[in-house]
Amino acid sequence: MSLKDIQSEFDERNLPIDQVGVKDIRFPVRVLDKQNGSQHTVATVNMYVTLPHNFRGTHMSRFLEVLNRHEEITPMHIPSILNEMKESLNAETAYFDIEFPYFIMKSAPVSKARSVMEYICSIHGDSSADCYYLKVRVPVMSLCPCSKEISHFGAHNQRSIIEISIKTKRKIWFEELIAIAEASASSEIYSLLKREDEKYVTEKSYQNPAFVEDIVRNLAVRLKEHDGIEGFMVESENMESIHNHSAYAKIAYNL
Repeated sequence: MSLKDIQSEFDERNLPIDQVGVKDIRFPVRVLDKQNGSQHTVATVNMYVTLPHNFRGTHMSRFLEVLNRHEEITPMHIPSILNEMKESLNAETAYFDIEFPYFIMKSAPVSKARSVMEYICSIHGDSSADCYYLKVRVPVMSLCPCSKEISHFGAHNQRSIIEISIKTKRKIWFEELIAIAEASASSEIYSLLKREDEKYVTEKSYQNPAFVEDIVRNLAVRLKEHDGIEGFMVESENMESIHNHSAYAKIAYNL
């Protein structure tokens, strides 16, 4: 029995749709890992295409068909996924977003106690562009230079969240971007610290005070020196320990 294809009906409103598709799909994937080759994680996936003015709707099931053909998803896979989406859905442009927790084994600075640290990473692909976009969200520690200068002892510090978004055409490891983020703050942070490690981190941050403005400028300097990065946006939110608000700064460059 032939079933009527309602989505392909003619639409007389003459309005194309910029993006239509499925979002917030939870999907198990394997991503590249610089240390171990690959790691399994669970991603949140968004998939969209453009829809011409003359079609009433798109075929939502086809997005899932494309996705389920891919167990491993890396930046190198994005162009083929986008092409599959365009072909399957007869679309001019396709968009693919994937976000996932990424885990790195870290050693504490003095005791060398090992623990797993979580970072949030994402990849964005656009079939109309000749590049793709990577993003990392990295927790760090910042210590206020002003507080250090004016206080007889101590200085207030905060946990900060750095976000780096880059535009690139070549393979860049998430670990590279995470290392740049952690080097741009007062100190990196760890999941597990012993007493001697706490002493080290506290003293390191005191010796490296940084305003939120310092952090984004440090990030921008390092990213501009990276020959594989064509454009970037960096953000830092410092969750203040002595104020009921956060401090925030952003720099965008050729993005």
